[in-house]
Amino acid sequence: MLPATAATRARAEAPLRRLLTSRRARLPVSTAAASRAQHTQQVDDGGRHVDPEGRRAGSGRASRGICVDFEQPREAYKSKDSLELLRSLLVLKMCSFDFLVDKNQEIMDFGKKVLGQKAFDQLMKMTFYGQFVAGEDHKAIRPLIQKNLAFGVGSVLDYSVEEDVSQEEDPQTTMHSSASSAEKGEDYKHMFGGSQTYFYADESKCDQHMETFIKCIQASGGSSMGGFSAIKMTALGRPQFLLQFSEVLVKWRRFFSFLAAKQCKDGIDVLEQKLDLKQMQDFLSSVGAKDDFYNMLTARRDETSGTIDLLDWNSLFDDRVNLAELLVVPNVELGELEPLLKDFTAEEEGQMKRILQRMDTLAKHAVKNGVRLMVDAEQTYMQPAISRLTLQMQKVYNKDKPVIFNTYQCYLKDAFDNVTLDVELSRREGWLFAAKLVRGAYMHQERERALEFDYEDPINPDYETTNAMYHRCLDYVLDEIALHRNANVMVASHNEDTVKHTLQRMNELALLPRENKVFFGQLLGMCDQISFPLGQAGFPVYKYVPYGPVNEVMPYLSRRAQENRGFMKGAQKERELLWKELKRRLASRELLYRPTY
Repeated sequence: MLPATAATRARAEAPLRRLLTSRRARLPVSTAAASRAQHTQQVDDGGRHVDPEGRRAGSGRASRGICVDFEQPREAYKSKDSLELLRSLLVLKMCSFDFLVDKNQEIMDFGKKVLGQKAFDQLMKMTFYGQFVAGEDHKAIRPLIQKNLAFGVGSVLDYSVEEDVSQEEDPQTTMHSSASSAEKGEDYKHMFGGSQTYFYADESKCDQHMETFIKCIQASGGSSMGGFSAIKMTALGRPQFLLQFSEVLVKWRRFFSFLAAKQCKDGIDVLEQKLDLKQMQDFLSSVGAKDDFYNMLTARRDETSGTIDLLDWNSLFDDRVNLAELLVVPNVELGELEPLLKDFTAEEEGQMKRILQRMDTLAKHAVKNGVRLMVDAEQTYMQPAISRLTLQMQKVYNKDKPVIFNTYQCYLKDAFDNVTLDVELSRREGWLFAAKLVRGAYMHQERERALEFDYEDPINPDYETTNAMYHRCLDYVLDEIALHRNANVMVASHNEDTVKHTLQRMNELALLPRENKVFFGQLLGMCDQISFPLGQAGFPVYKYVPYGPVNEVMPYLSRRAQENRGFMKGAQKERELLWKELKRRLASRELLYRPTY
């Protein structure tokens, strides 16, 4: 461990963070004030906002502040022709009806039977597919990517083909460890809500997925510089392994929390929690541990404070071959300690190695093509493993510039702890923290699972709490950027208030758009009234751009409809702005307007 501990650094930075917080409190920027400030600006020929002195937004001093107006439909939709606006109105309205969202799969199946596959595909291209998907392959998507880029908006490419998940996977295709997992019964269910079976063919299938991601990276690099490519870890290895690995990581972290509670150190900031090694040794000895944990732990560390924090605790797992005897956790049913890795065999080590090798190949291609990798978040019962493997790759590839971005789901109760721990880890190990912040996409699924298997709901109780968590995580990372300039964040949100909050904080912290430390992201086909004004004002903003064959992308569209039902129902403002722009074009005889770039 490095001499500068998290607690020491936190105390040293406390005055600076208090200053940042006080500035945040003293500089409220209301929506009305921002709007009034924006009306004093003009627009240049390129669509970017300039102040009365003729400077582009983002080129002046940060103290002047940068305002973006999200109430100007003419500027927001200047990249769309009138048919595209009509399609947006129709699709967004249809997505606001619960019946259509709930029964979307049945409706699509019926449509295929009545129309036939070819006519159905054409109908989808004219409506839902055309609204949310860029095209069928990397050649077809290029015109849309280049058009968006001409209006200031980049792309996060995602090959969005999703296979149906088999609920009755052949036992021969699951890992041998799944049997032992089933034997764990209620303890296993309590931790992960039971073992969902995922479709998995063989390692060659994972290699095919990797090749698909490589093509996506190449398409992103060939279409624009500085783009992103999205990848899913579950496509690069057995989901069953990720689930089992997550179980191991969660047990090990929970054991730390259990020991911290025994030392009356629970309830404090996770970075401040430090286990007294002598007290830990006494407790472990009292429950039957025979090894000398105190001497083994102090012997492998650079300083002798006699304590260990969570990051050092987690690092013990990296040396699991030499420290297997230290990695024990309590078995509540048996009332004794048991090896943490009793089911983590050479097969699992091989699975981990192969996933990291595929990730390494993708990262090398990303560097070669000038593209950044966005590792998507997935369900909570696999996310600990996904984040752990992503951190290992960030340690290698984020030394000089942010190549790999991890995703943090702020609807999780432990989101802030995860962000602060990983920021501190990046400081200690000397790499650039890079994160995409999302609210989360699996809320209903996670809650139903927690209820079904009777374990604590990992999701925040309501939207307001999730919103507060998002802003708390965001503020922490923005402060880290202001203090050290070694962090990067993508604000992946359709929430206009969150975007305005970010702009206000950037003004307070003197963070300029051209520094490329703070990015914005929205899904293709949604919130153009946010994305394009940001891009035209000089901010780095990206559309999450799915692509793939119509019939293979429909499962993706179905899932997105479920995930974003709340937003779609509340997209009244977006529909109003679309209708306002259509009426303006009609009144000014511009219905045949075609964007030029």
